Amino acid sequence: MASAAGWRPENTLPEVALAGRSNVGKSSLINRLLGRRAVARVSRTPGRTREINFFRINDRFVLADLPGYGYARISKERRAVWGPLIEGYLRESRALRGVVLLMDIRREPSADDRAMLDFLGSLHVPGVVALTKADKLTRTAAATRHREIASQLDLPEEQIIPFSAQTGQGRDDLARTMELLVADA
Repeated sequence: MASAAGWRPENTLPEVALAGRSNVGKSSLINRLLGRRAVARVSRTPGRTREINFFRINDRFVLADLPGYGYARISKERRAVWGPLIEGYLRESRALRGVVLLMDIRREPSADDRAMLDFLGSLHVPGVVALTKADKLTRTAAATRHREIASQLDLPEEQIIPFSAQTGQGRDDLARTMELLVADA
């Protein structure tokens, strides 16, 4: 069973973490970012990521894929373990330089999404929001949702990046943003 004090690879590189709901597309985003199909396992069943997965990127930084939160079919026991695992990582990782919080552009920000942003703020960890599945909306509808979500979260629009793992939309912007987080290390 995963725990906050559990094993993790030794690391001297800066880290950027990915967080979000279980069905938001973290694995697809990782694969698109890296330009490879199966670096991160994509599943039709949400909640497959059960531990923190670490990906070393070009010997420049480490991408930490956190387990998803908020999926109803996951047992209460599993959710009880994930909370401390995620919180412990975010609180204790000395190498953490920022978090990319993934949200589905078609959904309203959840209480868990807002709690994550508040928690990151309390830790003074920089965060950026990636609005996944942007290809599921027309360009106009996606732009409208971008503005609405920025307003709902009280964030500047520049801190929110529409992203599509299918088309690659937002891939370069997100990669540059992650490079900036790492460069601040």
